[in-house]
Parts: sequence; structure tokens; C-alpha cells
Amino acid sequence: MAAPDDVAAVTALLGRPPQAEFEVVVRNEAGVPMVVRNAPFTVDGTPMPTRYWLVDPELNAAIARLEAAGGVRAAQAAIDPTELRAAHDRHRAERDAAIDALAPGHSGPRPYGGVAGTREGVKCLHAHYAWFLAGGDDPVGRWVDERLHTPAPAPSARETPRKDVP
Repeated sequence: MAAPDDVAAVTALLGRPPQAEFEVVVRNEAGVPMVVRNAPFTVDGTPMPTRYWLVDPELNAAIARLEAAGGVRAAQAAIDPTELRAAHDRHRAERDAAIDALAPGHSGPRPYGGVAGTREGVKCLHAHYAWFLAGGDDPVGRWVDERLHTPAPAPSARETPRKDVP
């Protein structure tokens, strides 16, 4: 699936060889991979529930900070459960269609769940955002995007140090 240069770039970004066949679906302005779409199975046949993988180190770090600040719980509280369930269903349907295209009649173990393999709720902001960047209709990905692109509020007057006080 991926060209040798992409395999080398993604290996460097991950710090290890990819475990599944993939294709780069989002690149930055310089052409460096940002998001990959994984095959539904790893190279050894293990089901791979995470279809979209964020490989951009800066975005990974920013989303890790968001998660560390309670972002998973906040996203789950902010997103309508029906809309989230529908996103998981769309994600699962896309992955299942890829399985049917790659291995018609596959009867062995299959990846389960929706985004990041979860059946309901929010598990991983990285996976939601990767799918969103790749064009997926993901309300959690939109929520993450809004937080990453909204500047922090300016400190209030009480928090701003006065320059005229020694």
C-alpha cells in the first residue's frame, strides 16, 4: 500500500516499524505524513481496530496535553451521545467495507467497535482527530480541532501583574 519513502517516514515518526499495511491520507505542507489509514488487520492477521492513526508528533503532543487535562471526559460530556454513536457506526461501517473488499467472506476475528475500537463513548482523542483530519464526520474530532485552534483566554486583570508596582 504505502510507498517505501512513506514507510520510512512513518517508521521514523512512530519510532518503530508500522504493524499494519497503511496509506498516508493527510500530509503537512512539506509533504510529511500526518495521518495514516491502517489496513483492518496487522501484518500477522491480528484485527486492527484503529483505522486512522495520527503520526504527527506536534499534534500528538498537543492532544496528549488535552487528554491529560481531562479532555476525554470533557469531550464525552460535550458531544451528544446519539451523534457520537452515529460516528462510531460510520467508522465501523467504513472499516468493515475495507475488510469485505480485502477479504470477501472473511470469517475469522474482526476488529470491533467504532473509533479506536470503542463501542460507545470516547476512548482516544488522537484517533478521533486523525479520522476528522482525514475527512471523517467525527464530532469528537471537531471538538478537538476547536480546542487546538482556539487561543487560550487572556489573563484577567487580577491575574495580570501590574507594571507600576515594585
